[in-house]
Amino acid sequence: MNRPIPARVAAALARAEAARFPLSSEHGVGRLLSALAAGVPANGRILEMGTGVGVGMAWMVEGLGRRTDVEIFSIELDAKTHAIASSADWPPYVKLLQGDVLAHLGGLGTFDLIFADAQGGKWEGLGRTIAALRPHGILLVDDMTPLDGWDDHQRRKKDEVRDTLLTHPDLVAAELAESSGMILSVRR
Repeated sequence: MNRPIPARVAAALARAEAARFPLSSEHGVGRLLSALAAGVPANGRILEMGTGVGVGMAWMVEGLGRRTDVEIFSIELDAKTHAIASSADWPPYVKLLQGDVLAHLGGLGTFDLIFADAQGGKWEGLGRTIAALRPHGILLVDDMTPLDGWDDHQRRKKDEVRDTLLTHPDLVAAELAESSGMILSVRR
């Protein structure tokens, strides 16, 4: 079944195409992000690690609908990519930050939903990401299915992340084969 792509997401996909940015969230990941954002509790907080040009963010904003009680923070390392994402018309509750995720993480507090879509916070500093989850908070990690071009280092890092999430005593985790492969974890 082909479901329509929301206008905000279509605009983000157009930005990605114009910028020749190939790393945007796949539709399956985006639809899950939308559903997870819709379930964030009142006055909740969301963190996206790796904004890219804003495709994942657009899915989360769509999931929130007309809600304005949720804060979303999104951090992008690359200044040019951050500028592209920042050029979009985001609701006032969206805060786009530029820089190293791990440098920002300590000062941002805790979150109800974290989407770890960057090496910082996923391959490096995963323990700090888990610590930033509130009780019952959800962590979504994508790109858990290796691609043909991945080298041994990338495969090893993916295996480390997988092992940590599936065995961490504070998390209940499930692997999802959808899209790029995801692990959905909930903090106990």
